Amino acid sequence: MAVGKGYVEAAVLVPLVVRTDHPHVLLTKRTDHLHHHPGQISFPGGRVEQGDASSIDTALRETEEEIGLHRRHVELLGALPDYLTGTGFRVTPVVGLVTPPFELTLDAFEVAEAFEVPLSHFLDPANHQEHSIVHEGRVRRFHAMPYHDYFIWGATAGIIMSLYRLLRDE
Repeated sequence: MAVGKGYVEAAVLVPLVVRTDHPHVLLTKRTDHLHHHPGQISFPGGRVEQGDASSIDTALRETEEEIGLHRRHVELLGALPDYLTGTGFRVTPVVGLVTPPFELTLDAFEVAEAFEVPLSHFLDPANHQEHSIVHEGRVRRFHAMPYHDYFIWGATAGIIMSLYRLLRDE
């Protein structure tokens, strides 16, 4: 459903996993055959559907569908500012604490892999990169935060930067 200036409403869960050593961020790698953002690193989430009562409902429903993480494992903390993508989505990032133990069941059609990155990696400015590409005749700049063999960029890195700014200002 397109709203506003043609953006499609979407929501993602930014899952902060409470580990004994320090918190981690749970991310997914999308399968290579998907139409939108194939093979990219992302947060669990997707389009708002008509039956969703809120962005929170969307984020939790999509998380359950994509990685099998039930909402009972998520303690909601709030939402980050909406993120507008170059591909026409208005994404509401919903932040939640996830306390183990929990089991993931990946939807093999959508999710190739789920993995965790220490939050400290994203909070270290030495791991922040800025890139640019020319797309449709315009220069587009984007954030990236590589971690081992994962290239985390685009909307996912932009949302992480929003979290970084929020935590840095506290």
